[in-house]
Amino acid sequence: MPKFLAIFLRRLTGATACACMALAILPPALLRAQNDIPPREQAAIDKDISRHFGSAPADPGPRAKNLSAALKPRAVRKAVRKVADWQLRQSQPYFDRIWTWSVMYSGFMAAADALPEPRYRKAMDDMANGFHWQLRSQVPNADDQSIGQTYLELYLRNSKANEMEPTKEALDRLLAGAAAKVPANQAQIPWWWCDALFMAPPVWSRMYASTQDAKYLDYVDQHWSETSKLLYDPEQHLFYRDVTFLQAKEPNGEPVFWSRGEGWVMAGIARTLDHMPADWKTCARYEQQLREMAEAVKKLQDPQSGLWHASMMDAADYPQPETSGSALMTFALAWGINHGVLSRAEYEPVVAKAWRGLLGEVYADGRLGNIQQTGSAPAHYLPSSSYTYGVGGFLLAGSEVLELSEHAHHSHLPRSGSMPQ
Repeated sequence: MPKFLAIFLRRLTGATACACMALAILPPALLRAQNDIPPREQAAIDKDISRHFGSAPADPGPRAKNLSAALKPRAVRKAVRKVADWQLRQSQPYFDRIWTWSVMYSGFMAAADALPEPRYRKAMDDMANGFHWQLRSQVPNADDQSIGQTYLELYLRNSKANEMEPTKEALDRLLAGAAAKVPANQAQIPWWWCDALFMAPPVWSRMYASTQDAKYLDYVDQHWSETSKLLYDPEQHLFYRDVTFLQAKEPNGEPVFWSRGEGWVMAGIARTLDHMPADWKTCARYEQQLREMAEAVKKLQDPQSGLWHASMMDAADYPQPETSGSALMTFALAWGINHGVLSRAEYEPVVAKAWRGLLGEVYADGRLGNIQQTGSAPAHYLPSSSYTYGVGGFLLAGSEVLELSEHAHHSHLPRSGSMPQ
């Protein structure tokens, strides 16, 4: 049996597998192009659509023809605005506090400042007021903390106590020993999955910025360190998604490194450093990890599309570009250049190629496609698949690419200030 067929049929069972034997002459890439998604993955797509995370229509229309990938401010603004406007129209009636939405909110906040576009910030302010600035749970895990990034960014602008206090109370409960439930098969630590490094640490660094209390940064250091020791591969310089993947292999025998997972971590480093003082005792540690990961993902960038595949190590089984992970990595790389952590000469070509690839996934109406549905590992999806969190990553990326284009002749942007004496 051909290898590609064996791989495909391993994803199916029973009658479904038998029925697919008739399609044996077609490789997986073509099967997926014809919208033949394995049942388990189709069920995940359907679930995400039912929860209003996004959509995956059979006919999304043509791709956008009027966007330029040039790293020029006007061109970047046009692309960011096109995607942001479409997403706001689609999603505003369904705003929620789950992580899938909070990542999008972070993107809107970044775009609001970068373009600038006050409509996006007003939408975020209205959202926060509608939820009374409350997190999703009383003892929140990292996912449920993530909306606090937007709350605290609004607080840092407005200085209204009611915008900060609910998040502060929740974080203080965690500092006092409260703990969210962890699955039994996972490491019994707060940030047991790599996605958490995007969801939670930027909240804590923003709480430090809001209070000037170093205990919030100490918490980040403690728990980032334990997650990194457990899930960061010191040779590959990539993160496993969680402990269940430490020995897992792709069909080609390579370890399972999920592009969105790598994006979560790299973007999490950047967003944490955004509000961590440049002279904080462990700042250099985060910068070094970003440099190591940047070097690793640079080598794995697809030379044709400029993007990354759902599986970092198995492009043959996951041939489509994946835009949520790619956007998050593009954001982190551009942030690193802008803030003097990464070499402009070395990484601007990587960012330029990735930005071009991302714009190639934008449809004429502003839909951003090729976003993998929610999950915890590489999976297959439709070219039209668009979900809130992936667009959030795109808006973050676009905001940093805009900074890159506007400061083409500057060495880097200033970092956060010093610790209080």
